Amino acid sequence: MTVIGCPGLEKLGGDTATGSGLDFARKAKVSFTYTATSSSEVSEELYSDSAAKLSTGISKVFDAMLSCPSYQVASGSTVVDMGTAKSATPDLGDEQWSQLLTFSAGGQRSVVKQTAIRTGNILVIVSGSPGLVNTHLDKALTKARTAR
Repeated sequence: MTVIGCPGLEKLGGDTATGSGLDFARKAKVSFTYTATSSSEVSEELYSDSAAKLSTGISKVFDAMLSCPSYQVASGSTVVDMGTAKSATPDLGDEQWSQLLTFSAGGQRSVVKQTAIRTGNILVIVSGSPGLVNTHLDKALTKARTAR
């Protein structure tokens, strides 16, 4: 993947810009769909490392994404117009980050909410339709805390 028009994300690289390049000691990711529509997809990511490394790493990604309200991501011959806006964060965990991402390509547009919560040495990221993220965030965090 190539990022176009956002120097902060270009510096991090395409994998990190999409979240798949986060370099933490332990990680797991699961995605699930409630119905066959893309608006019902939710993904949960779980990372574990030192609290300082988690905070620094995820802050760097969210700060870079929010530094550019619009940019493009190219993968092969497909170019996706991206928009990023800060979103309210829930009062959970030790630290919180949240943003709304707008994807536009081929006349199609979708909005994804991405919220990250750090609690101790665990980082939980939930992404998907805004309503589903809001519904599942507390559950995902509770599961992560229980699994410690």
